[in-house]
This record gives sequence, C-alpha cells and structure tokens, in this order.
Amino acid sequence: MRIITSPCGQEEAVTVRRSESADAEGIDSLISPSAVAVFGRVNVIHLLEKANLAVTLTNEKDDILAHASFFDHPVGDLVDQSRWEPFLQKHFSTEKCTPLNTLFLHLFVAQQNFATASLKEIMRAVFNAVIELEYICLLSPNVGGLDPALDEIFEPLQRLTDPGPQCLAFICRRQEHCPRLHIRPARVEDHDDIMRIFAEQTKLLSVVDEPYFLAEVIDAQSENNHTAVCESDGVTVGFISVTSDVDLKWLHNSFELNEFDGFYKQIKDDEAAAAQSDSREDEEEEQRKTQTSDTQQQEETLSTGAGRSSEKSNAFCIQYFVIDKNYETRSADFIPYVFKLFPDLDFCVVTVPTLSPEFSLLQSFLRVQRRATSSLPHELYVLHRTGLRSVEVRPAVAADRPAVSDLVKGLTLSESLLQDLDCFYETRRDSDGLLLQAFVAQVHSQVVGILIIRDEQDIEYIRAHYNIENFIYFSHHRYEEHAQIHHFVLQPSFQHLTKHLFKEVLRLAHRSCLYHRIYPPDRSQENSCVHHLDFVLNCAVPVHPRRQIIYPLEELGINAPSRQITEDQAPFALSLISRKLTMEPKVTVNARIVVVGASDTGLSFLEVLCFCPHLRFNYLTLISTHGFPSDYDHEDVGFLSTSHAYSSRDLAQLPLHSCVNVVTGKMVGINRKSKYVRVSGGEKVPYDYLILCTGLQYQVPCPTGVDLSQPVTNSQLQPHSGRHRHTGPVPSNLFTLNDLYDCMAARRWLCANFMELEDNAIVYGNTIDAFTTVETLLRLGVQGHRIHLVLPPPEPGVSCFSDPVVEKAVLTAVEKATVQVHRNCLLAQMNGGDEHPDPLTSVSFTTDSEPLHLQCGVFINLSNKGVDDDAFRSINKSFLVFDSKLVISATFHTSDAAICGAGPLTKFSRRYYTEEWSHANFNSKEVGQELVAMLLPLFDPTLEPADEPAPEVDRLVPLYKQAKIQGGKLPGGFNYLHVTKPSATNLTGPPVKHLQDGGIMTGRVETGNYLCLHLDCYEQVETLTCLSLKPLPVSNYLSLYGKHQQLLGQLSTRYHQGLIHDLYSFFRQSWCLAVYHDRFSDFQQELQQITSTTVTEDVPPQDTFKDAERRAALRSSAVKYLTYNRNLLPMFAVPGQL
Repeated sequence: MRIITSPCGQEEAVTVRRSESADAEGIDSLISPSAVAVFGRVNVIHLLEKANLAVTLTNEKDDILAHASFFDHPVGDLVDQSRWEPFLQKHFSTEKCTPLNTLFLHLFVAQQNFATASLKEIMRAVFNAVIELEYICLLSPNVGGLDPALDEIFEPLQRLTDPGPQCLAFICRRQEHCPRLHIRPARVEDHDDIMRIFAEQTKLLSVVDEPYFLAEVIDAQSENNHTAVCESDGVTVGFISVTSDVDLKWLHNSFELNEFDGFYKQIKDDEAAAAQSDSREDEEEEQRKTQTSDTQQQEETLSTGAGRSSEKSNAFCIQYFVIDKNYETRSADFIPYVFKLFPDLDFCVVTVPTLSPEFSLLQSFLRVQRRATSSLPHELYVLHRTGLRSVEVRPAVAADRPAVSDLVKGLTLSESLLQDLDCFYETRRDSDGLLLQAFVAQVHSQVVGILIIRDEQDIEYIRAHYNIENFIYFSHHRYEEHAQIHHFVLQPSFQHLTKHLFKEVLRLAHRSCLYHRIYPPDRSQENSCVHHLDFVLNCAVPVHPRRQIIYPLEELGINAPSRQITEDQAPFALSLISRKLTMEPKVTVNARIVVVGASDTGLSFLEVLCFCPHLRFNYLTLISTHGFPSDYDHEDVGFLSTSHAYSSRDLAQLPLHSCVNVVTGKMVGINRKSKYVRVSGGEKVPYDYLILCTGLQYQVPCPTGVDLSQPVTNSQLQPHSGRHRHTGPVPSNLFTLNDLYDCMAARRWLCANFMELEDNAIVYGNTIDAFTTVETLLRLGVQGHRIHLVLPPPEPGVSCFSDPVVEKAVLTAVEKATVQVHRNCLLAQMNGGDEHPDPLTSVSFTTDSEPLHLQCGVFINLSNKGVDDDAFRSINKSFLVFDSKLVISATFHTSDAAICGAGPLTKFSRRYYTEEWSHANFNSKEVGQELVAMLLPLFDPTLEPADEPAPEVDRLVPLYKQAKIQGGKLPGGFNYLHVTKPSATNLTGPPVKHLQDGGIMTGRVETGNYLCLHLDCYEQVETLTCLSLKPLPVSNYLSLYGKHQQLLGQLSTRYHQGLIHDLYSFFRQSWCLAVYHDRFSDFQQELQQITSTTVTEDVPPQDTFKDAERRAALRSSAVKYLTYNRNLLPMFAVPGQL
C-alpha cells in the first residue's frame, strides 16, 4: 500500500487494483457534474466491460476513492476508433503517439478531497503496469471545463489547424509520473548498493555468499563482459551483468534452437579469420569441438575453407540480474541498453530455474521449447534485437500477398490461409459467405504477422454451451462485435507483442470479442492455420463448457430453445480474448508437473489447471498406458461400466490436447534423487511435482494351481491363494479390460476371431463390469448359452448393486438370455495346468462343491482389482510408503514432498485410524479438484499459502460431498444409473440396504421404468437409482442429487398423497428444466441468502412465508433468474411477456 495526502493534510493508505464489476455502484456514486461535462454520460458497467484497462483506487477498508478507465481510442464519436491516429497527426502536434504507446482516458472520478493525489497515484500505477505506454491522452467532444485534478496532471495538446475540431485535447506524459530508469555502467563503488538489493531478493541466481564477488565481476568488465546499474533519483535500484561468452553447444543439447539458426550467424572468411585471431577464443572453440559428437561437428563446427562462409556466435546472455521490487515493472528499461553493448549480436538469452516464478524482465522474452530428451531443470528465454522495434497493425492489402506467402511457407494449412486471404481481397467473404477481415503486423515495412478473423455466427450456441459470461457481460456486446480467429501467424521475435496485435485488431475491426476454437485431432481439418498456438493461448482465457440440459424437444414444441442452441455441433475447446483482457497479465508457471494415470482423478486435476484463467502452465505432462483417453464412448464400446465423469465429447471440449503433453507408456520406475519417471520404452520424464493417480486395475488372473485330480473345495484353499500376480505371457484370447482401449481391442478380436465359432465366452468377475460385459456380448450377437458368467466369492461388504430390486432384475434377465451363471468359483487351472497356455482352450475352477471345468474360446477377466504391478514396483523401489496401497496424508502428500497421490490408488496413513475411508469412497473427479486446490498456492501469487492445521484437526481426514456415480448397459437392455452419497467401506458385515419404506419409488423392473429416490434426514436427495429400457437423460438426473424435495415440486408430499405415479414423467415436466440448469445452484444460494437475511428471532420460521417483503424478494430473484437465462429456459413465461 502507498500513502496519499489530501490538500488539508489527511492521509490514506491506498491500493491501485484492476476494477471489477462489483465496483460499478461505488464508481457511479462518485460521478460529479464536472465529470459528466468532460466525459459525457456513461454507463459504468458498459465502460468497465469495454475498457482496455480500468483501475480503482481503494483504501484499507476497500472503500473506493477513485477510478479511471482507459481505452485505445478517444471518447465518444469525435473520430472513428480505427482512424484516430491520422486525425491526431493532422490536428495536433502528437507525432510520437502510436497505438502501441498511447491510451485515452474515458473516465476519471474521485472523492473530491483526494482527487489530485488519487489521479497522480493512478497515473503512476498505469505507467508502471504497461511497459510500452508513453502517453495518456484526454480527447473528448465535450468541451466542459476540466476538473482541477485533471487540469493539474494533463497539459493541452498543441493545435496544428485553426479552426480545428471542437473538442478537449490534453496529454499526460510518462516522463512526469514514472520516468524510465537511467542506465549506466556499473562501478565498483556501487557494490554495497547492489548487495543490499541482493539481500532483499534474488531472481536469476542464488544469493552471492563470496565476499566482494560482485566487485570482482564489475572490475573485470571487458569487450565481452559488461555490467550496468539502473538509477532512480540518483539511487541504484537494479543491476545486470551480461556476457558474450555463451556455451551454445550446451544450449543446443537441451533446447530446440533451429528456429534461431542455433544462435549462429554466417560471416565472411576474412571476418572469421579476424574473429579467430584471439588465441583464447581459439582454445575455447577447440575445447568445444572435442566435446561434441561427429554429427554435431558436421552440423555446427566453424568452417574456414576458401570461398565458404563461416558461423559465428550471435548471442549474449544475462548472467546476473536483480532489481528492487518497487521498480520490477521497469526491468525492461535494461533491454535497449544491453543490446547497444553488443551491436553485432542479435539474440539476448537468459536461463532460469523451472521453479522460479516468471518475473517482469522475461515478459519481453520468448520461452524456447526444450528437447524431449532434456532433463535440465532450467528454462531458456530469448529476445531478438528486432523485438525492440515498434509494430504497426493495419488492414491487409493485395500488395501484402507475396510477403504473407513467404511468412506462412511450410506451415500446416498454409494453403487454407492463402485461399481465405484471396477471398478477402476478392469478396471480403469466405466460402461459407461469412464476412472476413484480414490484418497484418508490420515492422519497418516487413510483414511479420497476419491475423484473419470472420464473423462468429454461432454466438448463441457458444453462449449456451460455454461459460463466456464468466468473462463478459453478454448483453453489452452487439452480435456483430463477436468474431472468430480464423488464421493467425506471427514471427517468434514479436510474440511479446501478441496482445497488442489482438488489441489493435479489435479496435480496427470494431469488434469486442475474439474466439478461438481448438478441435480434437480427429477433426483437425476444421482447425485454422495458427502458428504458434502458444501465442494465442498465452493471451486468451480458456472457457469452460457448460453442463447441458437434455430437453424433451417433442413435448416442448414451440417452447423449446432455438435450433441454434439445440443443434448438434462437433465439440471443440474454446478460448476468448476480449478488450478488457488485452492488458490482463498472466502468471507463467514453468514447474514440470507430471501426472501418472489418465484416471478420472488425473483428468480432473489437469482440467482445473488448464482452466485457470490467469495462470499458464507450460509443462503439464500426462503419462498414460494407452496415451490420451480414447475418442470412443462407453455407450458405443460397451464392456465396462462408467462413472459419467468424462465422455469423448467432454474431453473434446477441454483444452487438454493443446495444454498437456501426453507420454504413451507405463511408469516403470521413479528416480526421486534425479526427479524423473522412467517409462516403458526407456523414456525419462523429468518432474518438479509428481502426481500419482493410476487408480486400480483388474489384474491378469493367476490360477491357484491346485491339483484337481482330487476333489477340492474353496474352503480347503489357503487364504488369499488366488492373489498371486501373473508373471508369464498372457494368452492371446485372454482379455483383462481396464479402459476403452482394452475394450476396443477385445471387440475387434471378437468380431474377427470368435463370432463365427461355437466356443464358450468365459466372463470372470463379480463386479458390475461383469454384467455390462455380458450385455455387450449379447448385443454383439453371441448366443446366451455360449456365455458363462463365473462369479468369484464376493468381498465382505461389497455388492454389485446396492438395490436388491435391480440385482434381482439383472439376474432374471441373465437367466432369461440362457447365460449360465456359476457362483463362488476360483480359477484353479488353465489348459489343464499348462505353464504357458496359448491359446486358452479350457479353464477349471474350484467351487464350494465339485470343481467346474469349462471349454473356452475367449476369457474376459474382470476380477481381482488392485494396484498395477509396474506401478507397485515403481513405488516400492523408490521407497515411498506402500501399505497395500500408496500411503498419503490428508493433504495428498506421500513421504516425498515432491510426490502426491490421489484416487483409489491411495489410502490414508494408519495414524488417522480410518481404514474404512479412502479416496475410493469418494467422487474421483472431486478428489482431483481438491488436489489442485491444495497445490495451487504454490504457483498462484493471488492465493495465500494454506495455514498449518491445528493439532486437533491434523489427524482428521477430509470428507468430500459430491455423489458417487455408476452407470452402464445391463442384461435385458436395461439402462442403469446409480447416484449415491459417499459412504464408508463396510469392513465387517454385509452391505447395508436402504429401507424400502424410506424411499420414493415408482415403476417396475418388469416394465422397464423403475426409479427409486431416497431422501436424507434433511429431505435432500441422497440416492437415486434408475433402471429403464429407454435412454436416460443422465445429465438431468445427476443434477437432482442434493436438492431439497421442496425444490423438486414438493416431491415427498405429492408422492405420499398419491399424486406421482411415474417419476420419469414427473421429471420430464417443463418446470423441472429450471432445476437442471447449470446455474440453478447459484440461484439456490441467492434464495438462501434472501431467506437467511429476512428471518429474525422475533418471527417464528413458519410465519416468515407471510412476510410480504421476503416473498417479493424471492419472486424478484426468480424472475431475474428466468429472464437472464431465457435463451435456455424459454418455456417459462416472465412478466410482460403475456
């Protein structure tokens, strides 16, 4: 906080922050007649929505003292926003004002006694925050007198025409409020001042412990080594040391430098000879030659043959850098100075540790992609000399065509870009008839970038399917202001100006929002030509998809949402850039976060990180046995049940493909000392934080191997005799199904090798997956009598189905399909006891009586779920604590602070005394979200580190609230869905059954319309079970969990009055659609706040419904909810409609 003083001596501690929509009311109250005379009448919300930069000055109590809004064009309709530059140059002496270095003040309001001090503080903060900003202009068609504060800070612009335009024209210059720092060569006398800054903070190196080390560095300056300091008012506030002695071979081994010509440049032979005259350089070059391989020598060694050009280093590096935190935003002032020190070198490079936060100096640099084989715990940043030049953005003209063609040469879909550019030149429309606009970025008459946008015709679809209203007020943007990024190419040297490019295009095109779609790889032909995608993602915010209502369209008729909303489109991930986001900074995180396992927990963890709008994670890695989750759905593939966490459509709407690097393979080792994971195939994946969430898998069955020549029963076997791990080769017709990849492989094999035969299909397991597999086999056309469902003895307290009605219906359907069911069977032998049976032709089981012998054409294993063998060995050999599962604390930590565990793979430490609770008892998606919440304070500077728990709380495990979900297609053609609250594992007895008289149940399994609800003691839905022959609107039913029965149309009361005969029909009624809406929970919280603030101690709760004020507030809130969401809820009438 900083202190400002009023003219009368009153002091206030203040903070300048970005304005929020919640500030609107406070800002509106500060608008005075004098402000209206200068800026005109303003809609504050609209102003905040469209401003490129809006800041608010608050005191310690968060009271608003002042506000200022800045745009990239003048106030009002004085001049078209795309043509203010020639207007300014024609009428005023502002030859140095450009779109890159100029903003316009559109509103300033303040408490009168602090107006001048507030404006000075705001100007200082704005100039500090925007590196390129040099001028702030006040250009308004309103000719009222300036407020004294504005009059003191702004000076009139010199007019060039008389009479000129009737307007106010004033300017405020950086030099008067936040001058650029003075840079000069460092002297030995600066040592103590520099060490003081080092003692406070260090950015690029550890604290220098050696006495007078920096003094020696400063004293040793030469042609190749320079040091400099920056000063403010004569006080040293920063230090930098640069050198041209750069080990390029070391950098080449770790980073992809091809795009930068390896940091070499071609020189003539005579120059090369002069450069090599220095014997010291000769020795260093010779030493580097001996350290490189023959191949590297051929590619990179200097050549000196006659008539041939040679290579010379073209880079210098920053060795040490530190700056006072109060001047950190001015770090870029060093950059022009250090380039002048090396006029012959084009690249400035710097390396920083991966765990170091990205600081202000690096915002002008480009992060270089590391090689896949690199395990170096450092990042390389580079800045080309041309990056210091000013960029001009303008509409493309036909003469740009050859330059654009050269710019995009060799890029994927470059032909598509050029075709659309030609369409722009010819008709201004693309092949679909959509309006096109093309813009180029130009530096010194050279085209360095191109951006082609087109009308966003699907904005209603986007609004309904993506949460864009988390970032914009939709009603304040006209339909024609929305556009889609169609093509984007920019030279890497200018990536730090990407936001300026987007800001300029929005201004020149009269747009307010740009959207970028990323389609999954299988639909890559729909992607536009974007190079580099990272440049776009660094500027844009990822937009989360919305949960969709499944509408009964035929029943709704004309009351259904528009076809624009309900039509089915190919799924895509969406990013958004709006005017107010073009100056919104992002925090770059280079920490290498590696997730092992594409489980619901792992995907949920990555999803939350990818959707952090103000964070950009550069190194997210997923190690998965079969790569990224399949593009198939459980419903299409079958075999396994589903948790309904992620469908293929859900995954396509997440930016995982563009933000996460996927390594295909299994984890086979963890090196905790060197911090890398070894993957099958030999690849080493380095990490700073390792997240283990592999889940549990069905294990390849290992026969007990008992001799069946003598009668043997299960009771005669040794305990856990069937728990050994299979170590030999797996028979070609034995399938252990754990994911959709396994299921698709089994499906293909069955269609190719089994369907035409008469052999038996053995399904071995006693989980719901065994029953869904039987149904899949029946749907594939396998006759029921060929299918043998072999059920091992159940685990204590575990049941496939918690509802006995469902269990009975499924077993009846299995029997009706003539599937043979064998209970309490343990696998004893394969092929009569062969050590390596392949193919599998017969299997034998022990039972409670006589052994069971079956012929076998295919064996589908769904038994013995446990920790994968490779995962177990990796964990065990790395000496992480393992106690049947990976042992973690309540905060997800293992015995290694850099390794966390989550999901069913884990169990809580025994010190918690909670064997009955583990992550397996909870919703895996929620567990992943909680894991992110625990880790984010390590990376997000806006979050405070979590407090240490109190001793009495430290031994408590967290309990999560979201529902456990299970579903699938069961024998008999039943669609099954079971939603229930998390519950502890019953370790001792049979599973607890719900009391049937406590449930709300309609329908019968025989008619295929069974639905049962259970309410908890608070009359909230805690369990839902559906068994239906018709497809289930799963998304709708999942939203019922946790809802009070009164919100569901007085469900309990009406049911017990005999008014509800079919719950499926009841929940298909149009009034329910408001409950299914994804924002209904927000509306519910709003209602709770209204009721909680109006209930008083003097009024009994049962009488508060008679409170007219309260009822009016509830009614008003309901009307606002329905009106605001009318695009998705048009079936509700609102006041004024009828």
